[in-house]
Amino acid sequence: MNAVIIGGSGHIGTYLVPMLVKANYKVINVSRGISKPYTLDDTWREVENVVLDREKVEKGVFEKKIAALNAEIVIDLINFTLEDTRNMAQALKSTNLAHYLFCSTVWVHGTATTLPASEDMLRYPICDYGKAKNECETYLHDLYKQEGFPETSVLPGHICGPGWDIINPVGNHDPAVFQKIARGEEIAIPNLGMETLSHVHADDVAQVFMNAILANKPAMGESFHAVSSEAITLLGFAQAMYRWFGHEPKIKLLAWDEWSRLADYKDHSYTSYLHIARSGSYSIKKGERLIGYIPRHTILETIFESVASMVERGVITR
Repeated sequence: MNAVIIGGSGHIGTYLVPMLVKANYKVINVSRGISKPYTLDDTWREVENVVLDREKVEKGVFEKKIAALNAEIVIDLINFTLEDTRNMAQALKSTNLAHYLFCSTVWVHGTATTLPASEDMLRYPICDYGKAKNECETYLHDLYKQEGFPETSVLPGHICGPGWDIINPVGNHDPAVFQKIARGEEIAIPNLGMETLSHVHADDVAQVFMNAILANKPAMGESFHAVSSEAITLLGFAQAMYRWFGHEPKIKLLAWDEWSRLADYKDHSYTSYLHIARSGSYSIKKGERLIGYIPRHTILETIFESVASMVERGVITR
């Protein structure tokens, strides 16, 4: 079978493309032609690369070009709006499509009412990104129910792995927080440090996509979390990082208003707010039951591998 992966040179595709090739799919990677996989694999020699930028063509044209590839499997990793989702689904209806897989996000949950959150519970997204992804999922699931459109949504957590910088223990992207920990200096954490983050290895996210493809019918019309088997608190994350760098933890807890005014954090405080306001913990029971998803990486293994990569690349100095 032919598989088109849109945005396959990024985090998820780095692991998913080799999985598809090894499963004897003929893979076409559609990308802007700018990025390369974060880790190299010999299977990439068997991949056909098509350069096509969704943002640089008229609305609907990109989707028609994807449809013209006439693949049985279409994996859409860079679809962020309801308009693009609707255009893609309509374009693919007249093709040989057997399965369309949409990359959503755990951000669709927003402030969940019970934890761990299930994929099917009521959602209260709190940011434009989460709201847009939720609209896309709702549209696709309705299309499946009404017309049998063969779709599945995958909801990753905070994607991690070697080659890129991960969310830090105060919930933002500033590598200076890791750097202070590496030097054994004190960091401040908002509130009681009990808010949670959901780091997940890109290999496990790719596994959810691959398992959904192989499971086929049980995955149709469903959403699946692509997360680790546990979440981690800000405090637990920080403590683990201090010890990984060979230091005793030096952590100060501050009320949110005081923390967000500190010079070291105020430029990143909105990102931190969005991450910790959700404080998610996401169930993988549905994925286990329907598609056999079992994470291969614990959350701490994922974090340590990612931070080691940041050290290797000189983002953090020991």
